[in-house]
Amino acid sequence: MSIMIETWNDRYGDEVIALWNESASQDGYKEMTAESFRATILNNPYFQAESAFVLLEAGRAIGFACGCTGDDLPLGHAAGYIACVVVAAGHQSDDNYGKLLGALENRFRRLGKTQADFWFFNPIRLPWYVPDTPGHEHNNAPGVPVGSRLHRYLLERGYAQRVQQYAMYLPLQGFSVPQDIEDKAAKAEADGYEIALYEPDRHTGVEDMLDALGNPLWRKEIAGCTADGVPVVIAAKDGKAAGFAGPVVREPSGRGYFAGIGVHPEHEGHGLGSVLFFRLCEAFRDIGTEYMSLFTGEGNFAYRIYEKAGFRTVRTFAVMRKGL
Repeated sequence: MSIMIETWNDRYGDEVIALWNESASQDGYKEMTAESFRATILNNPYFQAESAFVLLEAGRAIGFACGCTGDDLPLGHAAGYIACVVVAAGHQSDDNYGKLLGALENRFRRLGKTQADFWFFNPIRLPWYVPDTPGHEHNNAPGVPVGSRLHRYLLERGYAQRVQQYAMYLPLQGFSVPQDIEDKAAKAEADGYEIALYEPDRHTGVEDMLDALGNPLWRKEIAGCTADGVPVVIAAKDGKAAGFAGPVVREPSGRGYFAGIGVHPEHEGHGLGSVLFFRLCEAFRDIGTEYMSLFTGEGNFAYRIYEKAGFRTVRTFAVMRKGL
């Protein structure tokens, strides 16, 4: 039976959602409704119908792939980002995966991109369930689930695994700050540091701190939070920002949203990172947040901080790239 591939058309919506709920859910992704599919993918400002493909057998959808591009994205001048490649059970052959990936790669080449990436910089965020929890979910997949059928195929197709991302999880009921962290906080205070929620009339230098940290996502998000009055835990010396953790946002799912922790290079060595993160967990607990989830790269110093706070690794994702 002949298999065809076409670019996105809304008439495929119901079949692709059914495909997603049958197949992507097997890799732990959250099921989609027509409303959530539109909100997550079709209404995303980076979605283009020309960068989404449906694999058809006898006119029925058996595969779906979606990517996106944007010169304003991190590495956007070079990278095309792949959000998902999903193939129905019983049709997961190398040939079918290859048709969908090939269509995305060719689209990226036509747009002048030189690499195809599975990476957390992808603005199309796909939620997934934390295993062995009562439906707790994380809001973004930072790569390809390690050990999945797609992961194995990508390695065969020439995608390099650049790094692994560890997804970590902590229920917050009963969370408390241990004494050694309280001792670090007291020492930091004795060294002239204040750790508190950001207040615009008392704290300055947030944008200078973010520039020094050099993370474009933090630069956009944390600066936006402090400007808009969204709570962020900061460390400050003489009123000037020296580090941050946050923001303090409880999502509708009950999850504590987490962008990251960072300490200005000039203020390292005072234990600020640990104290900031524990104060963030404390702030989430105090507003009734049920749990936190986050991901961190292998070798990231912050892994030890998360582990000390009680987080455990629940899934592993691969950041992958292929040159075009």
